Amino acid sequence: MGDIIYGDLLMLKRKMRKLPENFVLDLDGVLTDGKFLYTTEGKFVKTFGADDHDCLNLLKQILHIEVVTADSSGFKISEKRVREDMGLEISLVSATQRLEWIANRFDLEKTIYMGDGVFDYLVFRKVFYSIAPANALAFVKKQADFVTENVGGEKAVAEACLHILKKYFVDRERELFA
Repeated sequence: MGDIIYGDLLMLKRKMRKLPENFVLDLDGVLTDGKFLYTTEGKFVKTFGADDHDCLNLLKQILHIEVVTADSSGFKISEKRVREDMGLEISLVSATQRLEWIANRFDLEKTIYMGDGVFDYLVFRKVFYSIAPANALAFVKKQADFVTENVGGEKAVAEACLHILKKYFVDRERELFA
């Protein structure tokens, strides 16, 4: 009988536990290495890392995922990779307007945000859970709930996805990797 009560309590605890529903990521410095390569014609290259796409594909079976960038001059490059190649939504959103943009689209209490920039700490303070890559600004990392060991554009997003799976969806993690 003790096992039944314990099992019932465990199920109730899982049901009551808040779980995230959305994952919003900054693009530059998170999905990319944050570097912009220019010629006299303007910006022409952004560097995206390996494995991030694969791990985002695993996570998008569980969470709604969107990407934001403030880089208007490189938006076509970003849109090609994120929307066309990865199949994710991407929006052009000023770094100073991120919190408002997220709050207008998602429940902040059910949203994970990953960022590295000077204004991202403002978002970190309001969302359900926050993640920064290892190369984020120091004061931004101090505000994050989790800091990856990997840097942006070099598997930081893959690491973050696996962390989210393990932290919030351990049962689904086992299922996805079975």
